[in-house]
Amino acid sequence: MLMRRAVRILGGALAAVTALGMAVSAQAQEKKIKIGVIYDLTGPLAGGGSELNYTGAKIMIDNFIKQGGVEGYKIEAIYADAQSKPDVAINEAVRLIEQEKVNLVMGFFSSAQCVPVAARVEQLKSFMWITTCISTGVVENKNLKYVFRPQASGQQFGLMAADMIEKNAKAKFGKEPKDMRVAIIHEDGSYGVDVAKGNEAGSKKAGFNIVMKEGYSATAPDLSSLVTKLKRARPDVIFHTGYNPDITLFARQAREQGLKFGALVGHGAGYGVYEKLKDGMGNDVNYVFNIDPISIWLANQATLDPKLPPMIKMVGEEFDKIKPGVAIRSAHVGIAASNAYVFFSEVLPRAIKKYGGVDPDALRKAALEVDLPEGGTMLGFGVKFAGEGSPIAGQNERSFPVIIQYVDDKSYVVWPKSQQQREPVLPLPKTSGFSNQ
Repeated sequence: MLMRRAVRILGGALAAVTALGMAVSAQAQEKKIKIGVIYDLTGPLAGGGSELNYTGAKIMIDNFIKQGGVEGYKIEAIYADAQSKPDVAINEAVRLIEQEKVNLVMGFFSSAQCVPVAARVEQLKSFMWITTCISTGVVENKNLKYVFRPQASGQQFGLMAADMIEKNAKAKFGKEPKDMRVAIIHEDGSYGVDVAKGNEAGSKKAGFNIVMKEGYSATAPDLSSLVTKLKRARPDVIFHTGYNPDITLFARQAREQGLKFGALVGHGAGYGVYEKLKDGMGNDVNYVFNIDPISIWLANQATLDPKLPPMIKMVGEEFDKIKPGVAIRSAHVGIAASNAYVFFSEVLPRAIKKYGGVDPDALRKAALEVDLPEGGTMLGFGVKFAGEGSPIAGQNERSFPVIIQYVDDKSYVVWPKSQQQREPVLPLPKTSGFSNQ
């Protein structure tokens, strides 16, 4: 009888230990964060910069996976292809949240996708971390609670373009700003429309003569009528917002029709992919401007947080393994890598340690507490998100782009003055096929 009782006690103890072990095991299994990562890996946007953003984000995600995760949480990334289509991007985001049970979605290159996806993710009360798309319309007057963008906004891009031309009008063009003839052309999606608004606002503030403002479909098979209008308008400067192949198509037809101008200022996307830009424009890519957050490889490392230069080196080395022999490492790679790094180094550990996990509210509270000064990111800017009640809730208020100029297979920061590596070459020299001199 004593023996049977001992067996019962032992059995109960074993059962308890087993149950405890299962509970511990379950708890250990729960210590994982699942991230849905969405970029365009096929379709026209892939070559326009999205695939490079994907590469940068993946390099950073893989780096944290190799380190064993963050604060005891393993990282599982599930990648999805938006196929350069807004409806696919929405469906993939919903699938990842509802079926794959991801804790957040990250990525997004196209503003045309960002606007509807952000609204859908907010509706689902999930968390969205935008690495790339720039349209102000993603957050403006939406009072979003679960959508955050460390990236600069589109209207900032447009305003900076006008600022550079205004400050150089007299010295470089020999004209007062009021005598500068500017044309604004843009793809007609959320991205192009938003940047063009910034171009227009900046041009009006500077007092430029806006001789043309027109949008077009990024998938248009023919832009010859647009080029004809530009020839009639005779702009000194063209502000262009496009992806690719539309940029290549525009450049080819502009060359064929003999369009001349003094400067071409692009705004990220297709203008940030130098190899493809050069393939389409040939030597005329020389002296073209591009506005983007600074390439992490051009940032003044002496002004950055000391832990960042080693990360920049790591991203460059990993990228070179994936795409060896590239003349200029695209800013797109660094944009996604840097903005992903902010999430993994600032938001995620704070959510786990201070707010007890990785649910949307913990991530949201943690994101709102990020407070990085200028030099706190690989892109040079700081991070502080506008909070609830702000007309741009979820937007990083400390972000800013820069203007680079391509010269002989190199890129140089030429604006603003605080980041300048060399003076901008204005207007186009006579060696350019587009020069109006």
